Amino acid sequence: QVQLVESGGGLVQAGGSLRLSCAASGRAFSTYTMGWFRQAPGKEREFVASISSTLGNTYYADSVKGRFTISRDNAQNTVYLQMNSLKPEDTAVYYCAAVLVGGRVIYEYDYDYWGQGTQVTVSS
Repeated sequence: QVQLVESGGGLVQAGGSLRLSCAASGRAFSTYTMGWFRQAPGKEREFVASISSTLGNTYYADSVKGRFTISRDNAQNTVYLQMNSLKPEDTAVYYCAAVLVGGRVIYEYDYDYWGQGTQVTVSS
C-alpha cells in the first residue's frame, strides 16, 4: 500500500514556474513507476509525465515537453514536477500516481495509487 501526498500548487502568472512535490509513504519507493496527471475543469484527466522505476526513464505529454521536468529522489520517497513557462491552459488539478511496474506507463488505468491532487492556476 502506498499513500501519496501532493504539494506545491498555487497561483502563478503566465510564464512563471512552479515545482510540485509528491511524498510517498511505504517501502520500496524506488520500485514504483511514478506519474503526474492533470484534470482541467470540464475535461478528462490526462497524462502529463512519468518516471520509471529502476532506470528513471522519463516520458512526457507533447503539450508539456520542453517545459516540464519530472524527477525523483528515492532517498526522500519523493517525486517532483518542475513546471516552467507556464501557460493558462496548464491550469488544472495535478495528481500524483504510482504503480508497481517499470517502463513506459502513461495510461491512467494502469496506475494503482493516487494522491488527492493539488490545484495549479495560471493567470494570463
